[in-house]
Amino acid sequence: MHRRTLALGLAALPLARPVMAQPLDGPLRLVVPYAPGGSTDRVARIVGDKLQASLGVPVVVENRTGAGGRLAAQQLKGAPASQNALLVANPAVMVVAPLVFQDNGYDPDRDFTPVSHVNDYEFGLAVASAVPVRELSHLLAWLRANPEKANFGVPATGSLPHFFALMMGEKAGVKAQVIGYRGSGPLLADLMGGQVPVAFDTLETQLPQHDAGKLRVLASSGAKRSPFSPSIPTFREAGLDLVATGWNAFFAPSTMPADKVERLAAAITAAMRDPDTQRRFADAKMTPVASTRAQTRSMLAAYRAQWAPVVRKSGYQP
Repeated sequence: MHRRTLALGLAALPLARPVMAQPLDGPLRLVVPYAPGGSTDRVARIVGDKLQASLGVPVVVENRTGAGGRLAAQQLKGAPASQNALLVANPAVMVVAPLVFQDNGYDPDRDFTPVSHVNDYEFGLAVASAVPVRELSHLLAWLRANPEKANFGVPATGSLPHFFALMMGEKAGVKAQVIGYRGSGPLLADLMGGQVPVAFDTLETQLPQHDAGKLRVLASSGAKRSPFSPSIPTFREAGLDLVATGWNAFFAPSTMPADKVERLAAAITAAMRDPDTQRRFADAKMTPVASTRAQTRSMLAAYRAQWAPVVRKSGYQP
């Protein structure tokens, strides 16, 4: 009886195999709209490693820079239904750009469908080692005394760090000149090289160089201190009432068949629940999120409701 039961169990195994163990009909491309080295790029590579194993196909990360992240979305929209490609995007591409560009080149609701929200992040304000300040209050005093040096570097024009920099300048009474870069890598290089004195970027991007003593992060944008940097005060603790967070999520072109979108969404959610994935996110000082498609859509709606008034009030003109 035991042998018969075991044989029946083994015979049933192929039927019990998860749908996502079946390979796709070709390689999967993860399109990142920024240069290598930033948080969106790291997210794509961590999740891509897991998807390659679970989907049984090669997964390639493509960095397509330009237009503050919009170029990648413009190129990927309307992709042939046969293509296996996802956009790894943040609020700059899916929330901010449609609000500030009259001819954005894509509609995030019409041209893309949310697949999975995978992580949240905070922003940090960092200064070059040569800048003679160690606290936010010192920086603000230094900028007021040297207004010509109020040059704030951000990883992309029109990005959330861009608007957060404008918000901080308004709160602090400092007229900021925002300088947009093509990603976090070039921004960090110029910050550490002294070409720009102050930078706003995702906190986890700045922390490795902060820990190495190559720059100083003076404040973080969360409601409470980050578990990855408990010694860095929040903006509120440092005297400015500012709180803001961002996220990364996967999006599929609206041309992708619904069953394929669901398969990819299930694979990404499973990857984000994997303890090894969560460990790799923590090692990269990022907060992982395992989210269904419905939860991702709800998050996007709430985020747009929060940030649309901020972006419009800023008066930002591309």
